[in-house]
Amino acid sequence: MHSETTRDPRREGLRSTFAALAEPRYRVLWWGTLFSFLGMQMQMIARGYLAYDLTASNTALGGVMIAFGVPQLVFGLWGGVVADRMAKRNVLLLWQSAIAIASALMAAAIATGNVAYWMLIATGVLTGTAFAFIGPARQAFTGDLVGDELIGNAIVLQQASMNGTRVFGPALAGVLIATPFVGMAGVYILTTVGFIASTATMVRLPPGRPLEQRVRRSALAETRDGLTYVRRNRPVAVLLVMSFLVVAMAFPYQGFLPAVARGAFHQGAVGLGALSSLAAVGALGATLIVAALTGHRHAWRIQALAGAGFGLSLLLFSVSPSFAIALVSIFFLGALASAFQSLNNALTMMLSERQYYGRVQALMGLSWSLFGILSLPLGILADAIGLRQTLALMGVAAIISIIVTQAVAHLLRVPTQSRNVAAAAAVRAAEATLKGEAVGPAAVRSPLR
Repeated sequence: MHSETTRDPRREGLRSTFAALAEPRYRVLWWGTLFSFLGMQMQMIARGYLAYDLTASNTALGGVMIAFGVPQLVFGLWGGVVADRMAKRNVLLLWQSAIAIASALMAAAIATGNVAYWMLIATGVLTGTAFAFIGPARQAFTGDLVGDELIGNAIVLQQASMNGTRVFGPALAGVLIATPFVGMAGVYILTTVGFIASTATMVRLPPGRPLEQRVRRSALAETRDGLTYVRRNRPVAVLLVMSFLVVAMAFPYQGFLPAVARGAFHQGAVGLGALSSLAAVGALGATLIVAALTGHRHAWRIQALAGAGFGLSLLLFSVSPSFAIALVSIFFLGALASAFQSLNNALTMMLSERQYYGRVQALMGLSWSLFGILSLPLGILADAIGLRQTLALMGVAAIISIIVTQAVAHLLRVPTQSRNVAAAAAVRAAEATLKGEAVGPAAVRSPLR
């Protein structure tokens, strides 16, 4: 017979994967984020499909993405400062409400037959501005709601919620677009309901005020302080640069899926939804696996290998000879992209001090702004040399980015394993204490075990 103290490894594995969800307040944020992500995933497919339907142009698809990216680039750093200075719940409520209003206006324009391409650009600008503030506030709020031991797991579970909505959200959007009496207007109405539900859920959260002992300075001074902090924190700086390059140059492939589905494989909205959903299935599976690996001694190496694998998968996807092979390729493409992004983001937060959470995440968000901005020139390139060739170049760029940043980390002797990273974090905390600086409880911890 087994003793009562015998532990079931499978149960322990599940606990480590979903550990952060044991915190009630984090669960509220997680559910609110889930509703928001579901609306965004459905709207991403609808927006791309509508843009291509109105213009039949890869350049137009890039224009929609750049409208989303430019505001994030312009306001991203300010969003980080706001997240570190103000009550995070209020920031989330304000900008989630703005997204819901923009979605409702688009639904009305489509339903009345007055939709135009410029409206996609306008709502993209508003949504991009909102995410410049929502992203840093949500990630910093996550750090407030869970303990130091769980922050990496909590960040990855946020990513899992996004990937979960990607499993069925795009497919649902594709089916509804093709369904009579629902169509594009119905999809936008449903996304509006999702944004409203997200806003209502977040009312239950605590304010999420900044640390009381932090010194208040001008927004510009705090922006400079955040940049200086990252420059001196080499592990965080290298992780941010790695994300910056890979996300900006290769993740825009998502914006060109409508052209892949319709132009390369002659598929409609349902085929587009299938591509997006299979990528999401792979992403969700990978995210749940890496959720238990955020404390692994080789977590840094795992995320770098996943980034290189993502680039290779994109290269293989670009040469898929049939739609069936493309579906298989995009499954692995989604899995490796998610594994890289999740671990990179988790490691960045684990190696940052609490008072800098918002500003560090704002810098992380700049890579997503470039994602949108580079989509336009990539769209122009795709129209000039071919979409498959452009996707192949993006995959090669991701591989080169990983190799270069890993080489730089080695040359700079950046600590990338558990014991070295823990020692570096302890030294930074001790130096801050000797200087009399106000540091949060997250300043003293062993980020990787």
